[in-house]
Amino acid sequence: MSVTRAWVRAAHPVPVMVVTAWTACLAVSVGHSAASGALVTLAVLTGQLSVGWLNDLVDAARDARAGRACKPVAQGRLARATVAAMVLGSAVSAAALTALCGRAAALAHLLALLSAWVYDLGVKATAWSVLPYLVSFGLLPGVVTFALPGAPAPPVWLVVSGALLGCAAHFVNTLPDLADDARVGVRGLPHRLGAAGSSVAAALTLLGSALALAAAPRLGGELRLLALAALLTAALAAVVGLLWLGVRGGGARLAFPTVLLVAALEMGLLLTAGTSVGAAG
Repeated sequence: MSVTRAWVRAAHPVPVMVVTAWTACLAVSVGHSAASGALVTLAVLTGQLSVGWLNDLVDAARDARAGRACKPVAQGRLARATVAAMVLGSAVSAAALTALCGRAAALAHLLALLSAWVYDLGVKATAWSVLPYLVSFGLLPGVVTFALPGAPAPPVWLVVSGALLGCAAHFVNTLPDLADDARVGVRGLPHRLGAAGSSVAAALTLLGSALALAAAPRLGGELRLLALAALLTAALAAVVGLLWLGVRGGGARLAFPTVLLVAALEMGLLLTAGTSVGAAG
């Protein structure tokens, strides 16, 4: 594994790319200019890098005991002191970039990052493990809208959709590692619910996210009906698949791509329809 590849893998690239892409799509949807949209997206990207690297740094000992060869920090391919420096550097960069977007956006981003860091630092092993996902993903729309002129608040439906999507991601991301995590002492909410319970929870939160976005009263645009049909069809298919997984077991690694698909379609809906933000939300 090359050094560059090790750094990319340690950052948890898929979640980083999804959150960054979702931010970019939302920035376009709410009317950011190219410059301001790029700034807020870059701020979120650097913040996500700090979260991913911190996760691998904190979990290095547990990952080594579990024999996870895909974890560069646990395998000694990246020095822990260097990773710690990168966590700090990316966090400071994220804070500085968001500060350029205004105080409200900077505060929302800081709270979202604090929530994610708290998860990495221990909440992931408790019954409250889903709460940081709920908070961080719920705050993400605010990071984007507060960066607009006048710092308008995000509409409630967008906050709900983001928060529920984050919850679904937490449940399905944990499914493949339930047994390994249990052996090293991680007992988050998905572990306590088990594979079946986590599959049901993921299905319900994923459907809720899609419905919150689909029912948005101020989401318009000529392609809205087509985008809505694609989103709801994919969401319902994902729900059926997750529920089947919960009943029959197996195929846990297919669960995360279902959430990615729905997230991608939500991005498409935001891009094609556009979003109005402001006091009336």
